[in-house]
Amino acid sequence: MATAEADPRMRDLEARMAAANLRGQWQIDANRPQNIRKGANGQVFIEPSPAGIPHVWRWQDMQKILQNALEAMTDSYTARRALMFTNPKLQRGTTQNLVAGMQAVKAGEICWAHRHTINALRFSIQGGEKVFTVVDGRPLPMEPYDLILTPGWSWHDHHNESGREAIWMDALDVPFTVGMNLNFYEEPGDIAQEQNKQESLPSLLYRPAHQKETSGAQPYRYPWKETLKALKALENEPADPYHGRLLEYVNPLTGGPALPTIKCQIQVLPAGFTGRLHRSTASSIAFAVQGEGRTMFGDKEITWGKHDTVAIPNWTWHRHINPGRETAILFTLSDSPILTTLGFYREETEDSAEAMPRPAAKLTAAE
Repeated sequence: MATAEADPRMRDLEARMAAANLRGQWQIDANRPQNIRKGANGQVFIEPSPAGIPHVWRWQDMQKILQNALEAMTDSYTARRALMFTNPKLQRGTTQNLVAGMQAVKAGEICWAHRHTINALRFSIQGGEKVFTVVDGRPLPMEPYDLILTPGWSWHDHHNESGREAIWMDALDVPFTVGMNLNFYEEPGDIAQEQNKQESLPSLLYRPAHQKETSGAQPYRYPWKETLKALKALENEPADPYHGRLLEYVNPLTGGPALPTIKCQIQVLPAGFTGRLHRSTASSIAFAVQGEGRTMFGDKEITWGKHDTVAIPNWTWHRHINPGRETAILFTLSDSPILTTLGFYREETEDSAEAMPRPAAKLTAAE
């Protein structure tokens, strides 16, 4: 096809189109990030380029900067000390649909109540029974490595009644929700909600007759001590050659992912594990709970250790390796529920484009 540079008629056409707020398909394709391959018989294969790049945020660096934030920001009433992981090659977010980061809260502080359509979670790093998040009136303790969900449009505020700073990892579907232009937000006017001191969620088997049927994600806490029990039950299971052993956090009301837009899993890499190459259309974020290892992205190697966080872009070949003698445990989250719902999820392995990993074991919330 003639180009505007070579043919004055094309220049005139494109000028008239621009004046009429029109754009030709040939102009759009030229700006679309994609990989194009051609087969021997004239076939054309187009696939997306990964959004963002693999990157690691190291715990030793985060500790120092979080301490700087605690000293520079004397309170968290006007702005939260949430330091979000920004992918070097993205305008916003850690991956294309998700953003994660770390937040520090001083002893005695309350992070004000609010709600938003964004789905979010907290994975506790430094906490205890006197550190808690109130979700729709329910106080949920944040002991180390507990997972706390704050589903979209649920009221939530954070409290630190302990004697030291609390630190947790935040993860939200901000890039997706903002990209869809669906970010609603509210504050109740009071800094904190009234707390419902009931011991746990009402039974899933019963509900008051006047209460409407619930649907979608509800606020839950997944205590780490229960997660460890579930992992113990899996320790004699063979490791998947691509993923190691997987345990998925599930919503007990639906049997689906913990949040409608975010899948949460524990990934166990046994000592000496060398994973095989794979990629998927989902992007993911991995937080190292225990151990150390490395992740290979083509010819790029990222090493990681305890409490480091790694961004894994969509459609990027990678594999995890644990060369040590200690089992490595990763808390991983991905945007696969979005893609699965829309029919966009696919996965390829080094063995077969059709091969799929063994399904993860399921873990429901204990509260």
